[in-house]
Amino acid sequence: MSDDKLTAAFDVVQSKGFTGTVSVGIVLGSGLSSAIEGMEKTLSIPFSDLPGFPELSVSDHVPELVIGQLNGVTIACLLGRSHYFENGDSQAMALPIELMAMLGIQHLILTNSATSVNADLVPGTLAIITDHINITGINPLVGRHGDGGFISMVDAYDQRMNRRCKLAASIAGINVREGVYMWFAGPSFETPAEVRLARTLGADLLGNSTVPETIIARTLGLHVTAISAISGYAAGFRNANPSQSEG
Repeated sequence: MSDDKLTAAFDVVQSKGFTGTVSVGIVLGSGLSSAIEGMEKTLSIPFSDLPGFPELSVSDHVPELVIGQLNGVTIACLLGRSHYFENGDSQAMALPIELMAMLGIQHLILTNSATSVNADLVPGTLAIITDHINITGINPLVGRHGDGGFISMVDAYDQRMNRRCKLAASIAGINVREGVYMWFAGPSFETPAEVRLARTLGADLLGNSTVPETIIARTLGLHVTAISAISGYAAGFRNANPSQSEG
């Protein structure tokens, strides 16, 4: 990503009066923008005001960066994300994540809406992602010069953060499960045959986001945790026929 655009985006944030340090970054998935209710907002900046930020076209994704306080922790939250299928650019979320890193985050929480291929992961529940499978063959690090793309993906999803999320959910009385997420490029839903393949390969959850962001975040040394809101079952599994309205 262009250093000039990153610097320009950072300058915009500072020009709005924010000069502190952010502890945690959050990317909200489909229909999850209300998750920041209760957050004491310091500032809100439309993506259109931030040079290099992507345009969003999917419903329920709000193109806005919000910085504020939640339980005494300073958080930078993206109320929506760009997907690969919107523009064919697997690096579309690189600059937003790099900006949050420039603001000081060490921990990145990714959320998404996903379909389940595991009978134990029922619609309406949450699942912490323990690992992912990139079925697309697409990687946001393609084209990087030198050795910058050789990033270990062992423990791509931080085990300590995952344990803390499970503990917090338990304290709040929320039932949270775990699963392996498989990324499909989209936007069409998977065929029943692809769903059978996913199950054979060990996937529990299917979706069209998160994986490129995780890869980008790992190049920046960020600790990542990801949580799926299970919107339904994948095509053909338990006779399901998913639609965008579920997400």
